[in-house]
Amino acid sequence: MSQLNSSPETRLAALEARLQQDLAWLDLPAKSWVPSLALDGEPVLDVAIIGGGQAGMAAAVSLNHLGIGAVIFDQSPAGFEGPWATTARMETLRSPKKLTGPALGFAALTFRAWHEAQFGLEAWDALDKIPRLQWMDYLRWYRRVMALDVRNEHRVEAIWPRADGVVELHIVTPTGVSTVLARRVVLATGRDGLGGAHLPPLTSNLPRQRWAHSADDLDCTSLAGLRVGVIGAGASAMDSAATALEAGAAKVDLLIRRKELPRVNKGKGAGNPGLTNGHLYLPDEWKWRIRHYINIQQTPPPSASVQRVSRFPNARFIFGAAINDITVGETGMRVATTRGAFDLDFLIFSTGFRIDWTERPEFSTIAPHIRNWSDRYTPPPGDEDEELADSPDLGAAFEFQQKKPGELPGLERIHCFCYPAALSHGSLSGDIPAISDGAQRLAQGIAALLYRENIDAHYQNIQTYDEPELMGDEWTAAEPTPEERQ
Repeated sequence: MSQLNSSPETRLAALEARLQQDLAWLDLPAKSWVPSLALDGEPVLDVAIIGGGQAGMAAAVSLNHLGIGAVIFDQSPAGFEGPWATTARMETLRSPKKLTGPALGFAALTFRAWHEAQFGLEAWDALDKIPRLQWMDYLRWYRRVMALDVRNEHRVEAIWPRADGVVELHIVTPTGVSTVLARRVVLATGRDGLGGAHLPPLTSNLPRQRWAHSADDLDCTSLAGLRVGVIGAGASAMDSAATALEAGAAKVDLLIRRKELPRVNKGKGAGNPGLTNGHLYLPDEWKWRIRHYINIQQTPPPSASVQRVSRFPNARFIFGAAINDITVGETGMRVATTRGAFDLDFLIFSTGFRIDWTERPEFSTIAPHIRNWSDRYTPPPGDEDEELADSPDLGAAFEFQQKKPGELPGLERIHCFCYPAALSHGSLSGDIPAISDGAQRLAQGIAALLYRENIDAHYQNIQTYDEPELMGDEWTAAEPTPEERQ
């Protein structure tokens, strides 16, 4: 049977065989070389990765390919890691379909290869952008074919760097609380990886049943028949508004502080291999200048997301509507803005995320000791940026650095491979375009650190290595002739 006439299952199996052949030809993964270690009778992992989404999986594969063991711990059920099948509400990904994402340079590991194997080239050519749930299916396949060690329903509740060269994790599992030791820990915890929702202070006075953040796990069917207000104008605001409308909301008002929507995604202007590989080495003022400019320009929502809202006659885009006050009544809320007052039943705050260690009790031990960019750099007047100031000042391998050296030995064994790494490293750790570059940089950096800290053992390996290249019978010794002896 020809490939064209075979079933999708057969074609996908052929792709998987090709991927395994590619890996075999490259002799991957490399054999383990990190010295085994046990403390207090407990084995020590090479690397523990917290978070089993696309960043955590790309990091694990990159580490495995360098001969470093990696175990992923994720609090979600298997197959529901990350936001794609849970809190995300977009119809399609916002990234162009041609981006290779976490494929790490392997053509057979790309979404396109996976998609074409099942649906064919014509379907790929007809595809505009990748459907969100189809991306999740691809990531499930990625986990399976790369044989990753993912421990689901494992929630990390405490991280303790120790002075004896390991990091101690306390993990809540389906069978109870366990302790895990690792030489290195990678935080692949997503967009809100070091905090939580960015919310205006007035939400503290609102009944929790009257509002949600766009990243909350909200049952949108509960919005049927309600007057809904969406605060914000980014992609998540459009996705939240559209989902509410599709669920039968009586009306949706998008209350937008800006006078108009941004039209140009300035971040795309930074997308080239020079920045991917060079941002880390820029002077501080240029790192700040680039990231601050992208922040203040803001990212426009995708055209399709806006049109998804616009096709509903009961949706309104209200610009210049900064929130002044919200009054809660028995039957609803009155939202006072600079454009007037609006009577609403439920609010969705699409206001992004912030670094806020108080939102993450598992980081309570390390948070006070982490050096942030506010400790490193003072921007020119007018260029202040709370997000950038709160961002961690990371080393070359995404590792945290101590605010006061010596106060928390071992902090540098924890690596920040999530969105807040952007100021130090560029956008390599949270978004699809350069996730492979970031994962490989992380893995190479960890490999170098592991080698250096175990250099005595590696030197001993050199000394004790005794596998001969020559057996001694490959030649015959000759004697000089009498003339040569003279």
